[in-house]
Amino acid sequence: MKITLKDGSVKEYEQAKSVFDIAKDISEGLARVACAGEIDGERVDLRTMVDKDCSLNILTFEDKGGRDAFRHTAAHIMAQAIKRLYPETKLAIGPSIDDGFYYDVDSEKVLTTDDFAAIEAEMKKIVKENLTLERFELPREEAIKFFQEKNEPYKVELIEDLPEDAVISLYRQGEFTDLCAGPHLMSTKPVKAIKLMKLAGAYWRGNEKNKMLTRIYGTAYTKNSELKAYVHMLEEAKKRDHRKLGKELNLFMFSEEGPGFPFFLPKGMVLKNTLMEYWREIHEREGYVEISTPMILNRHLWETSGHWDHYKENMYTTQIDGEDFAIKPMNCPGGMLVYKSQPRSYRELPLRLAEVGLVHRHEKSGALHGLMRVRCFNQDDAHIFMTPEQIRDEIKGVVRLISEVYELFGFQYFIELSTRPEDSMGSDEDWEMATNGLREALEDMNLDYTINEGDGAFYGPKIDFHLVDAIGRTWQCGTIQLDFQLPQRFEAEYIGADGEIHRPIMIHRVCFGSIERFIGILTEHFAGKFPTWLAPVQVKVLPISDKYLDYAHQVMDRLKAEGIRCEIDERAEKIGYKIREARNERIPYMLVVGQKEEESKVVSVRSRFEGDEGQKSLDAFVQAVKEEIRTRQRREEKNE
Repeated sequence: MKITLKDGSVKEYEQAKSVFDIAKDISEGLARVACAGEIDGERVDLRTMVDKDCSLNILTFEDKGGRDAFRHTAAHIMAQAIKRLYPETKLAIGPSIDDGFYYDVDSEKVLTTDDFAAIEAEMKKIVKENLTLERFELPREEAIKFFQEKNEPYKVELIEDLPEDAVISLYRQGEFTDLCAGPHLMSTKPVKAIKLMKLAGAYWRGNEKNKMLTRIYGTAYTKNSELKAYVHMLEEAKKRDHRKLGKELNLFMFSEEGPGFPFFLPKGMVLKNTLMEYWREIHEREGYVEISTPMILNRHLWETSGHWDHYKENMYTTQIDGEDFAIKPMNCPGGMLVYKSQPRSYRELPLRLAEVGLVHRHEKSGALHGLMRVRCFNQDDAHIFMTPEQIRDEIKGVVRLISEVYELFGFQYFIELSTRPEDSMGSDEDWEMATNGLREALEDMNLDYTINEGDGAFYGPKIDFHLVDAIGRTWQCGTIQLDFQLPQRFEAEYIGADGEIHRPIMIHRVCFGSIERFIGILTEHFAGKFPTWLAPVQVKVLPISDKYLDYAHQVMDRLKAEGIRCEIDERAEKIGYKIREARNERIPYMLVVGQKEEESKVVSVRSRFEGDEGQKSLDAFVQAVKEEIRTRQRREEKNE
C-alpha cells in the first residue's frame, strides 16, 4: 500500500501498519510527539490500522487536531481522578475546547475551586502511572448494560440517543472506562503540564429544563513552560480587559435597561469617529462610494435574501401596518437594493459600495461579553459588484487593503479559507467556482492560508483574517465572502460589452468587522495606551499651581487651534499627583508648565514613550506631535 504524507512524499508497506508505527518509521522523534493522525482528512487514533492507499498526516500538539486529542485525553484523566476521589460522581460529557478542556459532572459533594489541588494531584498520579489507553467497541445493549452497572445514567442516555447503526466505542485507562469516539493519546504519560482553571454551572445537554451540572474547566500542555506562559497571558489579559479599561478611561458603558446594547461616552465617540475618519480616507482612496440603507425592512426582502430561512432565530422582528418587518442583522440586502435601483452597465463595474451600517442580532444573554459580543453594532461592510473576469483582482485589492489596516495597528495575522457548510444554498458548480476564485487570489499573492472545512457563509465561501494581538491571542475580524447566490436571488443584472444581460458576482467584505468589537480588541491590544493619533486625549496640560493657569490656557488654546485633542488639569493638586493621574489615563503627552516654562515660553514634556523628554518650544512640540498624528505613527514605549 502507498501512504502519501503531508509533504507529498510516499511511503510503501507490504502489510497493514498502525498510524503510530508509520510515525515511528518516519522518525523516532515524530513518534514521541505524535498525538493523533489524519487519514484522507479524517482524524483518527494513532492506534488506527492503515491497510490501503491513503493520504496520512501525523498530528502533533502544534496542530489543532493533535491538541484536541491531547486535551481530550486530559479530560479523561480529570474524570478518572474525580471518580477516584469522589466515587459517587456521575459523569456527563468531557470534550476538548480551543484553550483546554472541560468535564460536566453530577456530584453529591459540592465541588469548589478548593478541591482543585486534590484533583490536580490525583491527575498527576495518573499521568505518572503511564496508563495505556485502549479503545474497544461494544454492541448497543452491552454498552447500555455496562454503564447501567457503573451507575452512569448520562452515558446510558447518550448511547440510547445514538443512531441504531452507530459504532459505540469506549476507552479504558486502568480501572477507568469512558464512552468516547476519540481520538486519544496512546497513554496518560505525555500529559504532564495540567492546570484546572474554573468552575461553572451547565444544564445537561444545554436544556434549562434539565439538571444543572458542575462544569470543571482545565487546560493542558506538553511542557510546564508553555503552561506558565499561558497562565501569564491570562493574567495579562485580565489587566487589559476592555470592560475594565473602558470604564476607567470613560470610553463606553452598558445599562441594565439595554443588556448587550453599548453606550459610547464622549471619549469613546472620539475614538470611534477617529477610526471612521481613517476608514473613510482609505476607502475613498480605493474607489469605494459610501451608502446608507434603512435599519428596518420588510419580511419579503429577508425571504428573498435567504436570511428569513437561515437566520431568523437571530433577528429582531416587528409588525408595521399589519406586515412583518425585521431589523437588519446584516447590510447586504440593502446594498443589493441600491445596486438594483438603476440600470447598470459593465462600464460601471467593479462597483464598490461601502456602508457602516448599524445591525442588530439576537445573542443569548450568556454569550454577551462587553464590546466583544453585543446585540447591536456597526459593521464596516462593503459590497463589490463585478464581472467574473474581475474576481481575482478585486479579491487581491481587498486583501491588500485589509493587510494595510492591520499592519497600521501592529497586528500580525493568519488567513483561513472557509468552504461550503452543510446548511447552504446554490449549485455545486457555483460553489466550486467561488471557492477556486478565492484560493487562486491567495495563491497569486503567495499568501499562506489554511482550509477551514465547512465554515463558509450559507451563500458562499470566505477568507477570514485572524489577528494576533500583543499578548498572543487571536481574533477573527476581517472577512471576504464571494457570493453568486444573492445576485441570483435578487435578479441583479448589468448590460455587458456584448449588449446582453448578465448577472454580476458579489463580494461581501469587512475590515474592522464590528466597529465596537474592533475597539474592544484595540483597547486590549494596546492596554488602553492608544497611539497618539487615536487617543481620545492626546495631550494634557499640567500647571504646577494656579499662578500658571493663564499660561496653561494659552498652551491649550494653541494646541486646540492646531487640531490636537487636549485637556487641562486645573485641580489644586501637587504636580506629581497630576502626572500619575495623567499616566493612569494613558495620555500620550503631558505638558508641565510653571514659572520657568512661562518665562521662557516653553513646555516641559513628559510622554508615555520616553518619560521626561525635557523642555521644548511650543512650536517644536506642536510640529512633532502633528507629524506623529498625520503619519499615524506608533511610538514604542521604553518605560512603563
